[in-house]
Order: sequence, then structure tokens, then C-alpha cells
Amino acid sequence: MRTKLLGTPVDILDFDKTVAKAEQAIISREQCVHVALNVAKFVKMRDDAELRADVTGGDIIGIDGMGIAWALKFFGVNNVTRVTGVDLMSAMLNLSAEKGYKPFILGAKQEVLDTAISNASARWPGLKMAGSRNGYFGPEDEAGIVKQINDSNADCLFLAMPTPKKERFLAAYAKSLNVPFIMGVGGSVDVLAGHVKRAPVWMQKSGLEWSYRLLQEPRKMFRRYASTNGRFLWIILKARMLGSGLKWQGGEQNG
Repeated sequence: MRTKLLGTPVDILDFDKTVAKAEQAIISREQCVHVALNVAKFVKMRDDAELRADVTGGDIIGIDGMGIAWALKFFGVNNVTRVTGVDLMSAMLNLSAEKGYKPFILGAKQEVLDTAISNASARWPGLKMAGSRNGYFGPEDEAGIVKQINDSNADCLFLAMPTPKKERFLAAYAKSLNVPFIMGVGGSVDVLAGHVKRAPVWMQKSGLEWSYRLLQEPRKMFRRYASTNGRFLWIILKARMLGSGLKWQGGEQNG
């Protein structure tokens, strides 16, 4: 089911249905682009028309951040479940190992990428990568990267790049990529490589994973949370006062 949070499309899909849609894209060879929506991206979209267009053009706009899930519940949406990018990526790697699908990873530092692929191969025996490429490239390299991905015959593509770089890359090249399932995974490759640890399961389920991230990367995450979380809360509360949280089509004008 697709709904809207302050005019932003959001798909209410649980984990199993999301994986099923991803696999159906691989089977049918009909491209499906998955976008993971969190609070930081939601807030940035309100000031960045290009990013907003990139995100809202996704075939699946999944609930990655607990803040998005809470906001939807706050406005009365039922059956809201969070599907994190790192969990979805892991599920697709597992599925690839089981069924012979071939993933391609684009992004991250070379040493992180190499470690992540090594760890993935150990964790999911039988996994065969279509290929990989680090995320350090310029505009002049992009056509060659698209050709490399297409020549690999990849079944799924994971973009391990920050926002808005991965969204801009997809906006420019999605139609040129012969890959059925594509998703942005941000820092998930760092998790897979063991460079970033995930919070304990109880913290993930209770919505406290952000605090664990803050403890691990205080400088980086404090700046991010300070600049986005407070503003997000104000946006949601203001919409509630206006009674328009799931209907408001425009962006916020002042604030």
C-alpha cells in the first residue's frame, strides 16, 4: 500500500513483501528501484527539489528510519513496519547465494569494499558477485562504470554512496542500466565489512538504534541528528496542528 507523509510517497510494505518484490523484479527482468527513506533524507528533500524528484521517482519507497515509521503511526497509518537498508541488502545477498543471482556493489572505499565482499562470501557460501567498483570516481568515469555494470550481467545493484550522490547517479543512469533490482544502501557496506557495528536487536526494535550510532560516531552523527531530527519533529507537529499530515502536497514554506 502506498500512502503519503506530507506529500512524500511512502510504501507500507513489510520485510517479506519487500524481498518478494525485489526477487520478482529479478525473475521478470523488469527494473525496480528501491529507495530507503529516513528522517535525514526526508528533511533534505524539503530544500532540494532534485533530491525530492529522485526519491519520489522510486518504485519502492521503503521505511528505513524509525522516525518515518513513528510519524506515519502518529497520523493513524496502521501496519507500519521498518525495513532497514542493511537488512534488505543482507536478505538479497542471502537470496543471491541460494538462487544464483549475481549482485554488483558500487561505492565505499576500496579496502572497505574488499573486506565486505570477503565477509559476504564467508557468510553466504555460494555467493558469486557480478562485480564491484569503489565509490571514488568523477563524472568522466560514469559512462565506463555503467558499461562495467551492464557487462557484468548483474541481477541486483547496491549503491553504497551517500545522499544525494547515489540518487543523482540513479537519476542519470537508471534507464541505461540493465539491472532488474537496484537499491541504495548507504553505509551498509561499512556494516558488512565490520567497520560499523549495528545496535543490539532490542535497541533496533525499540527505535533506539540512533543512540547506538551516536555513541560509535559522535561527531558525524551528532551533526546529522542535530540538523535534522529537531526540524523533523517540528515539521510533523506543525502538520498535526494543521490536520494535514497525510494530505499536504507542498513543501514547508518557512522552517
